[in-house]
Amino acid sequence: MGPLVFMIEKKKYIFYQQPGNLASSVTCGTYAIQGCCVFDMDKPQKDDRADQKTANSRTNSGKQPVTACLLNTAFFSALGSSFLYGYNLSVVNAPALFIKNFYNKTWMERYGEPVGAETATLLWSMTVSIFAIGGLMGTLSVSLIINVLGRRGTLMLNNSFAVIAALLLSLGEKAKSFEMLIAGRLIIGVDSGIALSVLPMYLGEISPRYIRGFIGQFNAILICLGVFTGQVLGLPELLGQESRWNYLFSFLALPALLQLCVLSFLPESPRFLLIQRRDEAGAERAFQRFLGKEDVSQELEEVRGEAQAQGSLDSISVLQLMRTPAVRWQLITIIITMACYQLCGLNTIWYYTNGILREAGFAENILPYITLSTGAIETLAAIMSGLVIERIGRKPLLIFGFSAMAFFFSLLTVFLNLQNSVSWMPYLSYMCILAVIASFCSGPGGIPFILTGELFQQSYHPAAFMIAGTVNWLSNFAVGLLFPFIQETLESFAFLVFVGVCTLGSLYLYVVLPETKNKTFADISQSFAKINKIPAAFPSHEMELALCIKPKTNDKFQNVKIESSF
Repeated sequence: MGPLVFMIEKKKYIFYQQPGNLASSVTCGTYAIQGCCVFDMDKPQKDDRADQKTANSRTNSGKQPVTACLLNTAFFSALGSSFLYGYNLSVVNAPALFIKNFYNKTWMERYGEPVGAETATLLWSMTVSIFAIGGLMGTLSVSLIINVLGRRGTLMLNNSFAVIAALLLSLGEKAKSFEMLIAGRLIIGVDSGIALSVLPMYLGEISPRYIRGFIGQFNAILICLGVFTGQVLGLPELLGQESRWNYLFSFLALPALLQLCVLSFLPESPRFLLIQRRDEAGAERAFQRFLGKEDVSQELEEVRGEAQAQGSLDSISVLQLMRTPAVRWQLITIIITMACYQLCGLNTIWYYTNGILREAGFAENILPYITLSTGAIETLAAIMSGLVIERIGRKPLLIFGFSAMAFFFSLLTVFLNLQNSVSWMPYLSYMCILAVIASFCSGPGGIPFILTGELFQQSYHPAAFMIAGTVNWLSNFAVGLLFPFIQETLESFAFLVFVGVCTLGSLYLYVVLPETKNKTFADISQSFAKINKIPAAFPSHEMELALCIKPKTNDKFQNVKIESSF
């Protein structure tokens, strides 16, 4: 149904229906209004952009310092979540040869003959790829768990998966069971799938909007730190030996147990408590701890306003989200951004790194130390991105990251084709690899997770993160499956495929994505109103919720003249 125009005591009001809205009564002019949007057309309207600028100015001038509670929550919730995801991306590289030998030895003891080449390849492929399958399973289970246990409770439960996986992976050798290793990789994949959906949601909901990007980047920073830690612990002098490789997997339990201990004393998401649990006292206490101040009435009022605007306080299902016109382009944006996150080609970089270093003349025994530079660059770039994201914004960092990756992938293609003819070309190729990694971590490595929480209001979060996570893990699986064929067909020109992906992703984000820095969830939704072909929300100072119109002075309804215009 289109907008309606009402005549109330010779004044025009415009009405836009909000289905399912059951908000409590509020006032508009001389009338108590409920359940629909009413906008006084006779009153001169202010420029929304000027209002937003003024609001941002007031917010910036009243910024509170970042509290220890908020920083501790961000760090420890990421330590037992995204850190473990990053760690598991790199930890299997160092002991790969030892694990394959263990598989062969176990097979010999069971069946009295060496494992066949095809069987050995299948077992190792399962060990590596089942991690992504577990990630998809974890993502699909999030909406079932999170509505019961909440954000913090789900993260705490998720630690049990990490501990179980650590036991299976570290004891598999002693039990002479390669099935335990495969099962452990599946379970740690489930842990990562849950973590990458719940952690960004939790961080986005506990953060004031003026540092929401900074706090959200803890997810990306700890992923990179996890990758780097896996590389360091896998060095031959540490745990990268045949007698110690199982301790690399025992380490998984430490961050999980630390998170479990610390999160027990930290608050739940105040937005979850207020909107979905309707626990106003609990939400107030959580806001007070996270913000470090007693008066949190403004924050509570903002969340109440969002709850009223949403109407239904129940979480939206995936099917409902996909059928909702008001969030259609938000959903498309998240799907494209998350697909580009995996399909941009970063994971394929590792295929060429050691070969390029060998061509440069580096000895085989020092390659693990040189490749540490990739993990260090990842971590430093992610930290720098976290420090500047609230100044530069999400959109510029994303576009810059994907565009820079396309540029350096193009250069890398040129350098790889000249590598055999120019002696110093491998050094330039390796510099391009480092530049690609830095470009990825400057924006695309973490911001897609932040955007998933910012582009949707509270009731859409579980479904939105489920869709984003599904795209993430399926794209991850697709790259692992298809890249060997792409590389075999195109050889050194294989990276041109990723040049195309990064370029198209940059163009889409430039055209469609609005800047979300320092905006409320309602403001961000309004930014998509035009492209979604939904009438933009009316200025907040003129908009209230309405179901009926009645005088403020008594409970009797007053007859009004109504003119309808479709």
